[in-house]
Amino acid sequence: MLSAPLPSSVSPPHAGHPLLTSPPGALPLEAQWQGRLWRGSSLSTSADPTLPSGFAALDAELPGGGWPTRAAVELLTPQPGVLEWRLLAPGLRAWWASQALPPAQPGRPGRRSRAAAPAAAMRTLLLVNPPHTPHLPGLQALGLPASALIWVAAGTPAQALWAAEQAIKSRVAVLAWLPEARPEQIRRLQVSALGSDAPVFLMRPERAGQQSSAAPLRLVVKPGEGWDLQVHLLKRRGPAHEGWLALPAVPGAVEPLLTAAKRKPLPAPVPDPAPAPVSPPTERPHALARPVQHA
Repeated sequence: MLSAPLPSSVSPPHAGHPLLTSPPGALPLEAQWQGRLWRGSSLSTSADPTLPSGFAALDAELPGGGWPTRAAVELLTPQPGVLEWRLLAPGLRAWWASQALPPAQPGRPGRRSRAAAPAAAMRTLLLVNPPHTPHLPGLQALGLPASALIWVAAGTPAQALWAAEQAIKSRVAVLAWLPEARPEQIRRLQVSALGSDAPVFLMRPERAGQQSSAAPLRLVVKPGEGWDLQVHLLKRRGPAHEGWLALPAVPGAVEPLLTAAKRKPLPAPVPDPAPAPVSPPTERPHALARPVQHA
């Protein structure tokens, strides 16, 4: 095999270099890469559409102003199946509303055009291996139609990963609970999510935050005071997020039953005043207990 010696120094391409110029009629390079690059000190303004989360404080901290599409989002919680629905229900409800099917063609009642078929598939939400049996009345109270939910009870972690990957490739919304997923498996799901414009959420335990992940957005969710959720952005395309966000997340079925006082967190208990020090009682000497006198 013959090999040519490398030059001792390579000069950077000049302004007229073919790599730095666009072909005739093409957009400038700045326009082509707009939304794909960002400064580390500012949030990314992705060219892909985003989904409003339903929380103004959270949208202000998310790149693009909402849940990203064409990306996997990791939610790290201390206990699975407790906080995910309260955080994701407003955004999923808005997503379903935006995916409404077009009306049927005139003259053909009950039939839709072929262009409506992909929209029907986009309205599906696949639940992969949830820790608890989905409660349909509760999900309907959150605004999620039961007819659009599909529950997959995987027998093994490998089956759960396979089901999540196939659903993402089919461009349906996915909520997958993957407590045992490894970093290379999350990377595989993230690569699949690049070709889907439906939301993808991966629920993992809080301890998984110590591992590396290819997901561009990772959040830690904990219960807050009262009905609030405490959210910290562990990873995002932009500067590091400091502190925690307090998001009011009262379930829709519970909110009418709460008074204004019940919606607020309980006041901290006032500690009882310290009791006054009590001196130990003095023992009265016995009548026969007299000091011995020595001669």
